[in-house]
Formats: sequence, structure tokens, C-alpha cells
Amino acid sequence: MNAVPLRNNKSAASAVRTVTVLGATGSIGDSTMDLLRASPERYQVEALTANSNVEGLAKLAREFGARFVAVADASKLGELRDALAGTDIASGAGDSAIVEAAERSADWVMAAVSGAAGLKPALAAADRGATIALANKECLVCAGDFFMDRAAKAGACILPADSEHNALFQALASGNREELVRVIITASGGPFRTWTAADIAQATLAQALKHPNWSMGQKITIDSASMMNKGLEVIEASYLFALSPDEIDVLVHPQSIVHGMVEFSDRSVMAQLGTPDMRTPIAHCLGWPDRIAGRAATLDLAKIGSLTFEAPDYDRFPGLKLAYDALRTGNGATTVYNAANEVAVAAFVAQKIRFGGIAQLVEATLNAWVRAGNLAPLSSADDAISVDHAARNSAAALLPQIALKAS
Repeated sequence: MNAVPLRNNKSAASAVRTVTVLGATGSIGDSTMDLLRASPERYQVEALTANSNVEGLAKLAREFGARFVAVADASKLGELRDALAGTDIASGAGDSAIVEAAERSADWVMAAVSGAAGLKPALAAADRGATIALANKECLVCAGDFFMDRAAKAGACILPADSEHNALFQALASGNREELVRVIITASGGPFRTWTAADIAQATLAQALKHPNWSMGQKITIDSASMMNKGLEVIEASYLFALSPDEIDVLVHPQSIVHGMVEFSDRSVMAQLGTPDMRTPIAHCLGWPDRIAGRAATLDLAKIGSLTFEAPDYDRFPGLKLAYDALRTGNGATTVYNAANEVAVAAFVAQKIRFGGIAQLVEATLNAWVRAGNLAPLSSADDAISVDHAARNSAAALLPQIALKAS
């Protein structure tokens, strides 16, 4: 049994859908709230959460009439309550309050809390059988096997909110699992698509943040520049759709119009296209199994003129190959991959390592983890979080030698 529904069975349901947005003040949350704002008659907001943006959270809570709000920073409970003064909106703070928001009886949950902190809230929503629009990579990269298993057992419906996985989800509806040959995840190539390996290794933070197509947060923009984000997406696709690494390909597509493709046994290739705007995949999840009016610009292929494709270069972007290696290794290796990358990106932002040191640190951490014999199946959120913490410590310990190598 798979928690991802592989076919869109059209529904005539028109009842008001209750919605919770975990991570309402981030970029994904902002796109989600924009779609909710456009169809107030269809949705009732149950709960909203934020990491520390009390002002933004309170403003959204008032606008949408949320019943409960929570901020992850426990020290900001008083500030949040002051911001909600005069309303009957319940509030909480700290990790347990974020989980409480996920546990409330919303039909549909946007899981957009970033990092490992998003795992337990998403599991809480899954355990009560909610429909979850999943925008948190760590749920799958760090805990894919048991997350999907628990979701399936609880009858939860997992809808991929990431543009590439949502594209695959839509394209997969064109055939049956036994007819599948492979899925193809597209990548823009980021700002360094045409750069030499030597130039990429020495790239600055400002250069890494100049994404040609997407407007995203700092971390994911840097991951796009290194193609680590595409590695994470390969891992996610494997767990979401129960695919082997050999059934997942990556294709560089600079225009970011084709977001994903699926090849079937008759050699038909089904693709999902759209302008590069996260509101499109989120709208698909928000309306599923129906479709709602989108807010993104209409796709004008005549104006674009041409679409081009290239094979990925694993030598210039070694982070992508490392993702396949971690996926094949299994037993927590993908958790290590993600944790080491987060440490490496933070070090790059802090100017402790060169850009080329990001992949070097991830590789060194993975190698050290395997040599130490730490590989074991993960069976709980606590297992995944424990491996995540240990991998971060390992990466931090390896950081000085990587900084020296990359300087």
C-alpha cells in the first residue's frame, strides 16, 4: 500500500475544506496563503505555525480567522499572545505546540516546516490520516521508509507539493506502476550550469544566490547552485513513489518549464509543464482530486520559443552523484547526506569553506559514517533525529580539514 495516490479519481465534493499550514510565513507558506486568499469560500483555516515570525503569523491568523496558531520559538509565546490580543485565537509555542497544530482536525495540511524540525509535525498529521501536501524534504530524505509506511497504515494521503515531484505525480496518472520504465526529474542547472569545475569551486555566496529562474530561500538556492537539491529530490522520489535509484533520471532543463516526465513501457513520455511558480503545484495539492483556479502566469510556449535539455555533469556537480550513492547505501545514509549538506551550506554562508567544499564535506561525512559501521535501519522519528544529530557532529568535526582542502 502506498500513501501516494497514483491516480486522480475525480470527486464532486464541494464542502468547505479545513486547512492547516505548518510554516505559514515561509516562501511555501506565502504561496499557499495566496491561494487560500483567492478562494475564501472553499477553505477554513484551522491552524497556522511559524518558526519565529510572530508579527507575520499573527497578521495571517487575524486575516484568515485561524482557530489556533503556534510559534516554534518557545521564548516568543508572550509576544504572540500580545499580538493576538482581542481575538479568540488559541496559541502555543515550542516544538510541542507545532505538533499540536498538526494534530488538530484539519482535512488538509501543508507540511512546510523546514529541516528535521518538520518531521514530527508531519508524522502527527499522517498518524491521524490527514491529506498532507508535503513540502518538507527531511520527512523523506531522513525518514522516508517509515514515514511512508506509517502514512499508508493510517490511511493518510501524501501529495507532493515540490514542483518536480508534483509533476511526476501528475504524469504517473497516465499509466500503471507495472508499465513504468523511469521517471525524469528536471533541473535548471542553477547559476553555474555552464561554469568550469574550477570556477564553481571558487564561487562566492553572491554568485550562488543568483538563481536564473526561481525566487527561493537562501538554503535551497545554494542547494540548487550545487545541485544538492536535485540529489535530495532523487531521494524523495525514491521514497514517495517506491522507485529504485535506477528508475530515476535527472535531466538539466535551463528554462524550468518541464518539471518532470514519466516514461512508460510503450515508450510514451508524459510530462507536466508550467511557468516556474510554486503556486502551481501547491494549487494542484490544494484542490486535489479536483483542480482549482491557479494564480501563476499562463504558460506561453510561443513566447518562450524553445526548450533545451542536457545531461547532468556529475564531475562538476558531485553532490548529485553522492545522493545516488547514499540512496543505494540506505540505512540512514540519506539522513547523513542531508545533515552534512546543511552543515556544509551553513559553513559556506559563514565563509568557513569555499563553494567546492560543500560536496567535499558531504562526501567525507558519508565515508566516515560508513567506515564507522553506523548503518542500521531507521524505525522511528527519534532514530532519524539521532542519526541527523550525530551526522551533524561528524560533519562539524571534519569541517577544519575540508576548509583547508577547499581554500
